[in-house]
Parts: sequence; structure tokens; C-alpha cells
Amino acid sequence: MSSSKTLLVLENFIAGKFVPCSSYIDSYNPSTGDVYCRVPDSGKEEVEAAVRAAKDAFPVWSSKSPLERSQILNKLADLIEHDLEAFAQAESKDQGKTITFARTVDIPRAVYNFRFFASSILHHTTECTEMVAMGCLHYTSRTPVGIAGLISPWNLPLYLLTWKIAPAIACGNTVVAKPSEMTSVTAWMMCKLFEKAGIPHGVVNMVFGMGSKAGEAIVCHPDVPLISFTGSMLTAQCITEKSAPHCKKLSLELGGKNPALIFDDADLNQCIPATVRSSFANQGEICLCTSRIFVQKGIYNEFLKRFVAETKKWKVGNPSDPAVDVGALISKEHLEKVRNYVKKAQAEGARILCGEGVDSLVLPAGNQKGYFMLPTVITEIKDESCCMQEEIFGPVTCVVAFDTEEEVIERANGVKYGLAATVWSSNVSRVHRVAQRLQSGLVWTNCWLVRDLNLPFGGMKASGVGREGAKDSYEFFTEVKTITIKH
Repeated sequence: MSSSKTLLVLENFIAGKFVPCSSYIDSYNPSTGDVYCRVPDSGKEEVEAAVRAAKDAFPVWSSKSPLERSQILNKLADLIEHDLEAFAQAESKDQGKTITFARTVDIPRAVYNFRFFASSILHHTTECTEMVAMGCLHYTSRTPVGIAGLISPWNLPLYLLTWKIAPAIACGNTVVAKPSEMTSVTAWMMCKLFEKAGIPHGVVNMVFGMGSKAGEAIVCHPDVPLISFTGSMLTAQCITEKSAPHCKKLSLELGGKNPALIFDDADLNQCIPATVRSSFANQGEICLCTSRIFVQKGIYNEFLKRFVAETKKWKVGNPSDPAVDVGALISKEHLEKVRNYVKKAQAEGARILCGEGVDSLVLPAGNQKGYFMLPTVITEIKDESCCMQEEIFGPVTCVVAFDTEEEVIERANGVKYGLAATVWSSNVSRVHRVAQRLQSGLVWTNCWLVRDLNLPFGGMKASGVGREGAKDSYEFFTEVKTITIKH
């Protein structure tokens, strides 16, 4: 363990000030296995202080015009962008992801989240109708809900936290946010920029700690009418139960078991590198990653050969090395969980074509204790296997064959999740037809992870409740009121 004198010690950010906590949690650098920083172990007392600050700040912040709030969000985006390299370095060290991914995806997207909602808040309109015979005019107005409780995950820490904070404050709400206790550093760094951006004290409050303490205190607080959560289905069930007595508005973005449907007329030159990326990007720790690949029998053998060859090109190692494609998994426990899925597949008679248990992993000296795993491809596995049914959330994907369109749609839909899917085919009629029948909130055809933030994001079935995006986030973070004027 590192000396406590060299550890980064975080503090909660409440009412515009950094506030120490009475107890702390160790947070590890996934690439070395060493303690990297100490995170506040907050509970009811800290959440209560944050809610009071948010409540006090709400009247002034909610009364600002959309243009005033927009200018502040744009200023914050500029400040984060100015410090992009420092944020990227911290995100890589804290989460285990490659520095390249943090530089090109995580931090630029955090910047864009603020800019996007700074723009979109200026362009919303409301409804108006007239009943001439009754002499009545009807119109709607939207007002901010109040204090937004925002709970974000560890896989894309600043990216997903800003995806919540930006629309919440753009709409005039104040915020009590809790990032994952495993990846809190970039959230803490962002708090240092709030005053410079012009965000009034108490508008955004950051409470660090465990979900079972700090998270639960936010969810159960009677003065927090709205919860936006991204994370596991089990945690979402707890949030739903504990928030029910208060009838809170909920947005729950949960897991996925995302299929790729690859038909025999697919362009494999495009499909294979894109599907490797969709399987193993960010160590497979993205809810949108592909973990079930269905390949039509006519091209199955060729696809498998080329897919495995492409997978083996991905370099695993020190995340700060720009040549590395796969960094460290988030924790020792998570690494063991992902490895256990591969062991279960082997026990069921599946074949491991590359990766865990097949190939040797050579790491630099400083990363020997890190939580690394080679990208792993499993085949000859049944649809009923836990590896085909449960979210693994690691660099593991399963490849199986199919015969007909009807068959593959049924198999792709045969899980409890419904977040994302990809369809690869050069037949335009087919991609439209299949996309309509897939039980999935997002369907990409002949591409992956091409996002327009104007459009709804979210899943079906056990993949969540609600949608997020320009219009959907605006509706979630505001209350609508219908007003009738008789004239």
C-alpha cells in the first residue's frame, strides 16, 4: 500500500465549499492494485447538508432565464476542455481505462454534454390549443422539479455524471450527486471549476461514498423528488422500493446483454473491426457493448477465423501507454467475477478460442498486481448458458451460428434485457424489418455507438425505465402544467 502521505484525499462539495468527512474509503488504481486515493464515506448527515444547500439555492437558480443558465454551462464546458489532459490522466488512473479512450471519448463527451444541453435548453417549445366555442385558451408550462438526486456508475465516470448534471441544471433544478465510490476523482476535480464557471453555491453538491449509505440517503430523502440512476438492475430494484413511499420521478438506465446479428450478406471488412471494438472497448465495461454475436451459417467459419485474429491484435497493458487497447478492469472482485463466467462456460463444454485461460498475458513490471484480462472469445455455447443470459461487463463475448432471420430474432430477444443491438446486412429491407422486431431501445445497423443526443437513449425490459436525450431529459427534469384561460 502507498504511504498515506502520498494519497489523494477527496472532500465532499457542499454549498460551494469542500467539506472534510469523518471517515474515508480506500480507492484503488486498477492498473497497479495499489491504493490511489481516499474517498469520503458519507452518510445521512452529509446528504442532509447537501440537500439543505440545494434547497436554499433552488429559488435563485430556477428563476434564472434559460439563456443565463446556458451561458454558465458553456463556460463550464470551456473550463473542462481547457484541462482535458489532466482530466483524462485522472480518469485513466482512477478507472483503469486506457489514456487514449479517456482522451478521445470520456472527457470530450463530458464537455459536449454541457454544450449540448446549454444549446437544447434554448429551443424547447410548449403546447397551446384553443376552444373557440367555449372561449378558452389552453397552454402548458414547464417548471424545474426541484432537487435532483443523481447517482452515476464507475465505467464512464465523468461522461455519465455530466450526462445527468447538464440537463438537470439546464432545466433549473439544483443537484445532489453521488458518483461511484470507486471512481470519484474527476467529479471532485470538476467541482473546483464550478465557481469559476459562475455556478452559484449550492446548485451542484457532490457527496461521495457508498451506495448503501450515501446513495440510500439521497433516495430516501423526502425533499429529493427525482432520482436519475445508472447502474445495476439489483440496485435499481432497491431504489424503486425505497423511493416508492415518496412517489419520486425515476430514470433508471440499467444493464444490457446486447446482440449483434450478422447476416451472410454483411460487409465483413467493416463488420469485423467494428464488432471487435463493440465487444472489447473500455475493457467491455460499457452497457452498450456487444456480448452475444449471432452469425449466419454461410459466413460463420470465415467470420470466426477473422474475428479471433483481429481480437488477438488488441494489446493489453499499462493504460498510460498510447499503444494499449485494453486497460485494467475496475477492481479485483470484478476481475474475478468476469473470470468465473469464462470458467463456467468451460465447465459447460464451450470452447475458448482466445483470451482468458488460453493465451498468456505479459504485463509490465509495474502492472503485475493490476486487474488485467485478455479479450476472450467463447463459442459452441448454448443460449441458456449464463454467459449468454447474464451481463458479464468485461472483455468477453460469445459467438454462435444461426440459420434464418426468424430464428435469430427470437434468440436475440430471448434475454431479460433490451438495451442495444446491432444488425449487419447489405439488404435495406432486412435491416428495417429486423430492427422493428428487436426488443431493444437502440438498434444500430452496419455501425456501432453512433449517437445523436437529440434522440432518446434507454432500454426495454430489465434494461431500465425512461429515456434520456434532448426532449426526454427536458421532460424528465421538469414538471408540466396545463393552464386554461377563459376569455
